[in-house]
Amino acid sequence: NLSGTDFFFFFIISDDAFQGIVYPGGNYSAPPFVAAPFTVPDQSDCMLYLAFSEYFFQTSSFAYYTAGAFNITIAEDVSRTCSYFNISTEIFGGIIPEVAQYSVTPYPVMLKLMATETPITSLQQDSFTLEIQGSMEVFAVLPDSSTQSLFTMSIAANTSIAVNIFDQKLMGSLCLNR
Repeated sequence: NLSGTDFFFFFIISDDAFQGIVYPGGNYSAPPFVAAPFTVPDQSDCMLYLAFSEYFFQTSSFAYYTAGAFNITIAEDVSRTCSYFNISTEIFGGIIPEVAQYSVTPYPVMLKLMATETPITSLQQDSFTLEIQGSMEVFAVLPDSSTQSLFTMSIAANTSIAVNIFDQKLMGSLCLNR
């Protein structure tokens, strides 16, 4: 359960295939992806094998996007508990002169991050890539708790993630491609 939204994992098992699809609760429409066949190497030295297809990740990102799970608000209450998000109009004013002109007195800032398209996942032999298109709207939180929009910007992120097992530990590396 993610923010009150249920997700369902639906599995289809037949003689020659095992397919998993992720749906957001209450929305059983077919995802806009077609499952491509893939093979798991034929090995017999382990008791259990786990394999995830690109289709599984695509339907998962579609379900989460449809449910609004990629929409995040970072507000002042988060800033108090985590110093990484302790931002104000003063910080943005140093980068964007228009913000400095608007806000002489420093105000707390609220960020609204939104995915504008379904994130795209692709699997490679030793890593996977996640592409996210989105937008960020920045608001000043005024003394009366109302908000004033400062600016909106589009965001495109392409991230590669590689996972390895080293000394019996699962290790990963993350690379922001653009």
